Amino acid sequence: MSERMFRERMRAGAGTGSGVGRTASAAPAVKLGAAVIRQRRPLGDPSAGGARVAYALAGIVAAMLLLAVGAGAGLHLLPAIIAAGGLAGAFLLLSGRDEASGKRVAGAGETAQDPARHGIETAALLATIHDAMGDLAIVRDLDGKIMQANGAFHELCGCADARGLTCAELGLRFEPKTGPDRYFVHIYTPSGTRLYDWHDVLVRDPARGRPMRHSIARDVTEEMLAASQREEARRRAEEASRAKSRLLATVSHEIRTPLSGILGMSRLLAETRLSEEQKNYLAGMQQSGHTLVQLVEDLIDFSSLAVGRFQLRPSQEDLRQTVENVVEMLSPRAHEKNIEIGATVAIEVPERMLFDAARLRQVLFNVVGNAVKFTEKGGVFVSVDIENGSVRIRIDDSGPGMSADELARVFEEFEQAGDDAQRAKGTGLGLAISRRIMEAFGGSLTATSMSGKGSRFEIRFPMAGAGLSGAMTSTCAPEGPSSVALAATIETLGGTCHRASTLAVAGRVVAGALGNRLPLTDVIVDHRHAAQFRELLALDPAIAGLRLRRTYLISPEERTSHPVSRLGGYEAWLIRPLRERSLVEVLLGRLRGMEKRDAINDNRPVLREEPTATVMTADVRGILLAEDDPVNALVLRSVFSRAGRAVDHVGDFKALEAALRSAGSAPPPLIVTDLNMPGGDGLDVLRRLREAEAAGGRRRVPVLVLTADARGDLDERLRAAGADAVLAKPADPQRLLAEVTRLMDPVAK
Repeated sequence: MSERMFRERMRAGAGTGSGVGRTASAAPAVKLGAAVIRQRRPLGDPSAGGARVAYALAGIVAAMLLLAVGAGAGLHLLPAIIAAGGLAGAFLLLSGRDEASGKRVAGAGETAQDPARHGIETAALLATIHDAMGDLAIVRDLDGKIMQANGAFHELCGCADARGLTCAELGLRFEPKTGPDRYFVHIYTPSGTRLYDWHDVLVRDPARGRPMRHSIARDVTEEMLAASQREEARRRAEEASRAKSRLLATVSHEIRTPLSGILGMSRLLAETRLSEEQKNYLAGMQQSGHTLVQLVEDLIDFSSLAVGRFQLRPSQEDLRQTVENVVEMLSPRAHEKNIEIGATVAIEVPERMLFDAARLRQVLFNVVGNAVKFTEKGGVFVSVDIENGSVRIRIDDSGPGMSADELARVFEEFEQAGDDAQRAKGTGLGLAISRRIMEAFGGSLTATSMSGKGSRFEIRFPMAGAGLSGAMTSTCAPEGPSSVALAATIETLGGTCHRASTLAVAGRVVAGALGNRLPLTDVIVDHRHAAQFRELLALDPAIAGLRLRRTYLISPEERTSHPVSRLGGYEAWLIRPLRERSLVEVLLGRLRGMEKRDAINDNRPVLREEPTATVMTADVRGILLAEDDPVNALVLRSVFSRAGRAVDHVGDFKALEAALRSAGSAPPPLIVTDLNMPGGDGLDVLRRLREAEAAGGRRRVPVLVLTADARGDLDERLRAAGADAVLAKPADPQRLLAEVTRLMDPVAK
């Protein structure tokens, strides 16, 4: 019970007394502590008594005159009767005065007793109410001694009469809460310790005129236990998620490192003179290696999607070229099975569109690859067109089709169709991951099939340019340049923005949305108005039914205190001042967290066109290569040497730092280093290198880091420590050489 409610109940109890009889007029109220007593004018007012005496005397005089006049006129009976009536009236008036005086004395006594009586009645009423609710209610003096307590308190404490005792003597332990006069109170009972939410209120006692401490407490043991269990479950879930991430990073590192050596050596071997039989063996080895890489990537994708760290990176791309490249790369598989594969793109499909080509290519490889795998005769046909403002890609095959049961399970994790031999060639994650990727696109992946009549898979996603046409946004942010710039950017890109700088304005915008007069799709809440937005949600719970996409806008200074993994009810976060591209990504549903690079999303051999290799002339300056694995070191040295780059190799971080010290004022043009090697920590080595360069005024040496670690924030941490580029193992040779060229060219010039 709040203090205000308690005081109102006390006032109500103190004001319930009523006098008997009619009052002459109301008098001012007198407030005693928390009780209000209305004074009433007594019935026997002195002015009223004086009038009665005057009337009685006048009646007696009139009766005597009437008798005298009647006797003089010879009339005796009638004047005598009238005179007797007058005397009786005078007697009644005089007797009424005495009765009123008595009542006045009695009324004064009753009024004096009203505060005490009403205080007792109110306390008894409140005690009865709290007993019925199971709450504790006690009254203590300022010394802490209990003056009154309800039955629930006596029963809980196991005490027949607690009057005169203190709470400490009864074993109550007080734990202060935030806010004055609020406590958690631990009460020990035979069945265990109970926890009560305790509230004290100071009220002046009307009878004694001194303040008393009224306390109300409610049992919150079960609520606190449930909250504790929820917190423990959340902590365990977060710990399990961290453990899974650590396991994934470890497994990824341990698998990628030998894979890098296997695939690198196979590429070098392919450039030597081989017989046809050896080439076949080598092709099988490379295919197995790439299959293992894809398995690792599927596991990383699945984990990223599960923990919400999956991000799309769209750019202006040619959809025709993307589809045609996938079909061309899968055509050898189709031709080996003597089936056909073809693709067509409708004329209305734009030449360039905004989408994540690498992710769409991954989905197409999964879906079209499955169609080729399960088709034994006929072929696979891929068609692309535009329908209702969305891109539609249909993959039709003439394979065996699927039963209704198989079709219902085809997008579930670790589910596979086909016979045992076909199921042995995959993990059952490809289609599940592809569907979730398309959902991240804001689209869908569906399937229709009939047993014996082939299957059709249909990919759909919104046809998005660089604009925000159709975005109906409301912003809850203070007035200022940031709010103005945000609204102007949205409207410039084709969207609509309703600015709400106060709770009242936000309420009007929401009322319009609830009344279907204002179709909203998004709400962007500045962190400075987060409390105001929560108040708006509390005032009108129907807002939750609008299914608005909520975006949290924070300043760079607030970023570190808001982990990406804790969105707190928001679907995306943005940092102000805004970047236009990030805003577009969020409002189009392609970015769900703060824009942040991480190793799980970046360190992957994505299925994209290989960069064109640059023919390089011999360079006498040697790249300083730090790699502890001898196989990977051999592969990297061969790649650099074939590109005309000299290489100096060291095997650990101590040797790397020694080589840099010995180089003095002539440092190497580039450092290519593994992240995990003996002799130190890669991040610390990078920091020491940059600090030494700054202290000595030396030229900044570009550093390219190769890593098989899949920790989420590793890429960002490496760049913050001083890395210029980060590549995942196994690094594609062409991409590696392109990065080397980019980093070394400024030095050469």
